[in-house]
Amino acid sequence: MPKYLTGKILKIENQSPTTKRFWVEVVGVDIVEFKAGQFVTMELPIHEKRLKRMRSYSIANAPSNSNILEFSIVYLEKGLASNYLFHEAKIGTELKFKHPAGVFTLPKEINKDLIFICTGTGVAPFRSMIQDIYTNNIPHKNLHLIFGTRKKEGILFKDEFKKIEKEYSEFKYSIALSQEKEWDGHIGYVHPIFEEEYSSVTADRIFYLCGWSIMIDEAVERLKKLGYPESQIRFELYG
Repeated sequence: MPKYLTGKILKIENQSPTTKRFWVEVVGVDIVEFKAGQFVTMELPIHEKRLKRMRSYSIANAPSNSNILEFSIVYLEKGLASNYLFHEAKIGTELKFKHPAGVFTLPKEINKDLIFICTGTGVAPFRSMIQDIYTNNIPHKNLHLIFGTRKKEGILFKDEFKKIEKEYSEFKYSIALSQEKEWDGHIGYVHPIFEEEYSSVTADRIFYLCGWSIMIDEAVERLKKLGYPESQIRFELYG
């Protein structure tokens, strides 16, 4: 098995004022095998030193009989990688990356409620997991996606998750906007949502967290304060 895969960008789409979606076709394979929630590490032409060329991005689509991978990537003004992907990469650009990896994945048997808590593009692995559950008819309990961002225009995959919520009674979708004044939903951060919803501690829940370290650190602290043990908390951070 080759150490690296090569992909070609098929499509680029603006997802929000600061986020783009990338569709990448992996060359030379019919199916890319991975688990929902995993990521790939790209080696981008952004630095002379190899280690400084590496960036990891969660796969945003579910495993399927396809060689297409989706990514949701946020722009960082001083980020070498996002500047390259936003301003230099285009349809047809080749990307070199390692095989999908990571242990931030669904349980082998989903016999507990899953609460997905994320901010920004931290929603990507959860989209992969939720797609996987529903497209592949994986038996599951209740699912709750809690997504946080600053303003309405930063909500990612909103229509898709709203559609799932409408079709499946066991799926709940909550949005927290921290800097939006006119909004009929939750104004503030994600933490009060799960603190109120899951204040009564039970063993039949698993909390998945993904986002910037400051959000994850605070969420873990608050969950522990409520009484949840580390065994019921899983996280993946970036930044």
